[in-house]
Amino acid sequence: MNQEKHILQKTGIVWALALICTALWGSAFPCIKTGYQMFQIGPSDIASQILFAGIRFFFAGILAILIGSILNRRILLPTKRAVPKILTLSVFQTSLQYVLFYVGLAHTTGVKGSILQGTGVLFSLLIACLLFRTERLTFWKTFGCIIGFAGIILVNFNGSAMDMQYSFIGEGFMILASVASSFSTVFIKLFSQKENPVMLSGYQFMVGGACLTVVGAVTGGKLTGFSAAGGLLILYMAFISAGAYSLWGLLLKYNPVSKITIFKFTIQIFGVLFSALILHEGNTFGWQALAALVLVSVGIILCNRK
Repeated sequence: MNQEKHILQKTGIVWALALICTALWGSAFPCIKTGYQMFQIGPSDIASQILFAGIRFFFAGILAILIGSILNRRILLPTKRAVPKILTLSVFQTSLQYVLFYVGLAHTTGVKGSILQGTGVLFSLLIACLLFRTERLTFWKTFGCIIGFAGIILVNFNGSAMDMQYSFIGEGFMILASVASSFSTVFIKLFSQKENPVMLSGYQFMVGGACLTVVGAVTGGKLTGFSAAGGLLILYMAFISAGAYSLWGLLLKYNPVSKITIFKFTIQIFGVLFSALILHEGNTFGWQALAALVLVSVGIILCNRK
């Protein structure tokens, strides 16, 4: 355990593993779009989108438990003490966050949604420092988050898609989704001190995924056009969630929230890159994305400043 702790606190290891997580999450953007096409899910069909997400997360939970059990050479089973923690994480990380996210995104522009999603890093910092007091709020942490957030605004900047209009069910829900995700980040940090983070990740995905699946199905969601390619896509997306979130939980267990969560700003950068490479969405990875990458990198360095 001490050796594991020492390794997961090394700067190079932290950077490498955190970027692997955010790269995986970034690859989910084109995968989700591809999945919508494969399963004939329209942009306004929220019920089917929630159903699609629920199936993905449920299988992610199974995959996380299988991998964790193999690595630990024992079946990962939750204790009675862990059940309330799993339920809490499943509400904030999976169920509540994604319902708010999908409904909110359907009532705002993609640009606004991407920018508002980036506020989660700021909320995580404030919740960890001011509410749960797991670390100190310093000038460099705050400044690093502001610089990183500026990068997210830049990579999504499109004058024609930006305005000052606001609706609670649109922009409001997107902000609440970020708050829910931020609480989940702090909870996994706290809970993993006494529980296996992979076990927590796996079972919270299974519970949250099952809830989303039921909600999506009851509200009229449906998936059509199943194929081998579609099955492989769902399996890969399940791996994204299982691998990235479990690894993220391990990093949070041994490091301050601010040191790890700042890397989430790179998700948008990877999302733009993978969308350009996989979906061929024009010259989306131009000077704005490169400049945003510089700003986000500076923000990460400042947040990790001692």
